[in-house]
Amino acid sequence: MIIGGGEDRTDDKEVLQKFIALAGGVTQPIIVITAASKVPEDVWAMYETAFAALGVENVTHVSISSRAEADDDMLAHKVAQARGVFMTGGDQKRLVTFLGGTQLERAMRRAYSDNGACIAGTSAGASGMCTHMLAEGRADLAPEKGAVRLGAGLGFVSRVIIDQHFSQRHRLNRLLSAIAQSPFLLGAGIDEDTALIVQGGGIEVAGHGSVTVVDCRQSETNIADVAAGAVPQMLDVRLHLLPSGSRFSSADDAGPLADFIHYLTDRTLEHEHR
Repeated sequence: MIIGGGEDRTDDKEVLQKFIALAGGVTQPIIVITAASKVPEDVWAMYETAFAALGVENVTHVSISSRAEADDDMLAHKVAQARGVFMTGGDQKRLVTFLGGTQLERAMRRAYSDNGACIAGTSAGASGMCTHMLAEGRADLAPEKGAVRLGAGLGFVSRVIIDQHFSQRHRLNRLLSAIAQSPFLLGAGIDEDTALIVQGGGIEVAGHGSVTVVDCRQSETNIADVAAGAVPQMLDVRLHLLPSGSRFSSADDAGPLADFIHYLTDRTLEHEHR
């Protein structure tokens, strides 16, 4: 469950309700990881209140501030038993630095594969789920060569770059900058209070916004030849808009979205790129 940040925590809480349902309901054990944040207790307080209001009975805060903490045996065992793991916002580089390659990360994978857990990330937690993570950068007025930097993420999602707070922070140019330089990848920009749900062989969009998919694999661009900071020419860029309620399955004739769905749902790609 990949959330674009800013999910409602006070009113209908639609995205959080969907997470709880995918985790098996209010009685199931849920872990909230605040490792991306420099103010983990403040972030935890918001989610503790929101989950309590939704009737969640068993939710545990995991505050990680070092890789040594993420390699704790008892903590890894607890996370592996969870039915829902929720990574909050903050800084995705901080999240990956503390979790990547640790027992805690491996425990999240066991929770997913062995226990059917829902693995969720919001804002920085969403970006950090990728194999190729959008680490930093901005392109406010137009795509620019070198405007963004990719890094290695946690690898739950392969061959798709995730950007968050997408419409609210006008990040289309930033995502175009990333995809133009790495056309092997597809881009997914997720609005606030919106979730891209990957389950089985299909995808679903939930919440109050949309998911924007950017595909430059067939495009023509001179980005390799222009100077750093220049605006590249980009022809035949494909863009798809998936509003809330959109559902697609790999079993359907998904047309231009077929590869996007395949990349998100094929777990062999995840292992291939780890």
